[in-house]
Amino acid sequence: MNSGPQGPARPGDVNALLGRGSEFEGKLTFEGIVRIDGKFTGEIFSDGTLIVGEGARVKAEIAVDTVIVQGEVVGNIRAKTGVELHAPGRLRGNMQAGTLVVQKGAIFDGNCVMEGREGAARPVAGGQPASGA
Repeated sequence: MNSGPQGPARPGDVNALLGRGSEFEGKLTFEGIVRIDGKFTGEIFSDGTLIVGEGARVKAEIAVDTVIVQGEVVGNIRAKTGVELHAPGRLRGNMQAGTLVVQKGAIFDGNCVMEGREGAARPVAGGQPASGA
């Protein structure tokens, strides 16, 4: 049994890879699954899944469906489905996500807004019932 974080993708499922030792600056749009193991600076937009591999350094504004962080991300994330932070991953920035998973040993430094299935952020009212009943 494999005990490491796998995420939703096997290596053969990844559509594109920015490998270790590679650096890219600009705007990235993609479909499917993209894995970054190098350095990326800029903007990332997709309806797919972004995997930031261990050792990767990403400084970007990110708007995707799902983000899996095992490396370092500096910037804001908007993820429709969710964000997963796996050790030794680090996220420094704000996020808006449907779900959030933080593994022991991962670091999150920022603010988080969770959205319900309807897509609307719901602040917690101080002990008041949600309905008028």
